[in-house]
Amino acid sequence: MWSNSKARPPDIMITLETPRLTLVPLSDEHLLELAQINGDPEVMRYIGSGLPFSLAESQAMIERVKTRWREQGYSWWAMLRKSDGLMVGGATLQPEAGVPGAEMEIGWRLRRDCWGQGYASEAARRILEYAQARGIRQLIAVAHPDNEASTAVMRRIGMQFRGLETHYNTTCATWEWRALV
Repeated sequence: MWSNSKARPPDIMITLETPRLTLVPLSDEHLLELAQINGDPEVMRYIGSGLPFSLAESQAMIERVKTRWREQGYSWWAMLRKSDGLMVGGATLQPEAGVPGAEMEIGWRLRRDCWGQGYASEAARRILEYAQARGIRQLIAVAHPDNEASTAVMRRIGMQFRGLETHYNTTCATWEWRALV
């Protein structure tokens, strides 16, 4: 089990850059776009209960995220496309399920009209670099076993299949990344 105490302490809320994206800490200003993403039944099909979020549930997510940013120095980023500022999705680095002391997890969620364009892989690679710079040596990613698009991202960013495990109270395909050094 990974311990959060091994990472450097949080400084500030970090913005990350990729060639096509700016990853900014998820905040209240992203509520309407996040609610649109979370409210899409196809986007949410493999996430949690598989049901879309209400506006209030998206707001509650943002409140949890803001607390994690303050306490841990990382959480969910809004993925903003540089060309037009569109929030294409969100990506995260967090203890699994947000539980302090749990294994560190990487994850993503994208607008349906942005699927298949490489945004998840691009953001995830940058978050892996960020995690490694913070001293995080191991991460997991979990997905519903039928979520082939998400597991394809895990494979593309160099993660290895660990097996079927229980996460978020359901059976998940669990993938693992370990730093080489």
